[in-house]
Amino acid sequence: MMAVDTITDGVVVSLVYVLTVDGEEVERVDMDEPLEYLHGAGNIVPGLEELLEGKRVGDRLHATLPPELAYGDYDPEDVDEFERELLSIDTELEEGLEVEVEDEDGYTYVATVTNLTDDMVTLDFNPPLAGKTLTYDVEVVALREATEDEQAHGHVHYADHDH
Repeated sequence: MMAVDTITDGVVVSLVYVLTVDGEEVERVDMDEPLEYLHGAGNIVPGLEELLEGKRVGDRLHATLPPELAYGDYDPEDVDEFERELLSIDTELEEGLEVEVEDEDGYTYVATVTNLTDDMVTLDFNPPLAGKTLTYDVEVVALREATEDEQAHGHVHYADHDH
């Protein structure tokens, strides 16, 4: 493998960052478990991926991204009500809980429970940060060439990775 010194498509990037929304910290990733992603594969928000292009290890970045460069606008059409008995969810439902729902074609979607009654459940399929302006403080901590498998699958493989 060749040494990699600049972020370009096909490079595995390790980042540490703090994410804030309206001045409130919503996520922190530090050196004990940096985020690794395959650059150019669309695995992180598009605005951040674009800004990281060409950066090197040690580079820092402060970026404020509007919704259209992050998780998109909030779409009220992505909120649906379901009969409780039609949902096969194995956990006790409560408002704010993230659940996985499978459609009739076998696709899995993540939704947030936003309302509960005795027989109905309201699920919001918008990403939790949709419609929000995100502020990232990022540092690039490592770069490496992606393996052939990672390139083919479009994401980073970890030691316990299994398809």
